[in-house]
Amino acid sequence: MYRNRLEAARQLAEALAHLKGEHPLVLAIPRGGVPMGRVIADALEGELDVVLVRKIGAPGNPEFAVGAVSEDGSVHLEEQARRCRDDWLADETARQRELIDARRRRYTPVRSPIDPAGRVVVVVDDGSATGATMAAALATLRQRDPALLIAAMGVAPPDTLARLEALADEVVCPEAPRHFRAVGQFFADFDQVEDDEVIRLLGKERR
Repeated sequence: MYRNRLEAARQLAEALAHLKGEHPLVLAIPRGGVPMGRVIADALEGELDVVLVRKIGAPGNPEFAVGAVSEDGSVHLEEQARRCRDDWLADETARQRELIDARRRRYTPVRSPIDPAGRVVVVVDDGSATGATMAAALATLRQRDPALLIAAMGVAPPDTLARLEALADEVVCPEAPRHFRAVGQFFADFDQVEDDEVIRLLGKERR
C-alpha cells in the first residue's frame, strides 16, 4: 500500500528516470493523476498537461467502466457495454463529452493543449482497474504521432497491464496485485483531488 499519490509518483519517477534529458511530455488523467504528473514532470524535467478522457460508468455502478470517451470525441466501449441500452449509452456519452469540454475550459483557459507529436509522452494515472480510461487515452494519443508512448500508473491488476502493453510502447506500474477491487484500496490516503488543485498544478507549468 502507498501512503498517498505522491509516494506512488516518486516511485514512478524513479522507474522513468531514463527519460530525464528527453524533455518528456507528461499527460495526466484528471483528477487523481494530476498531482502525480506534477511530481513526475518535475523529476524528469519535462512538461505537464492533461489528457482529457472520461469513464463511461455502468448503470447503477458508475465506478465500473463499460467504456470511455476522449476529448477528440472518439468512444471506446468494453465488452460489458453490450449489456447497456443504446439510448442510455448515447446519453451518458454525451454527458461525459460535455464534462470534458467544461474541464478543458477550466483547466487551460489561456492556451491550447500541448501537442504530443514527435514527443516522448508519459500518460499518468493513480491507478487503473479495467484499463478503459487509460486505453482510451493511449488510443487517442497514438493518432497524434508521439515518438514514444508510455503508460504509467501506481497500481493495476495483471490482466489490465497485459491489455495496456498492446497499446503503449512501455507500461510502468510498480504494483500489480492479483486480488484487486478498487484503486483506492492500495492508498492509505486517497482523498479526492479537487479542480482548484488541478488548476494550481497546471498553473505552475504556465509560469
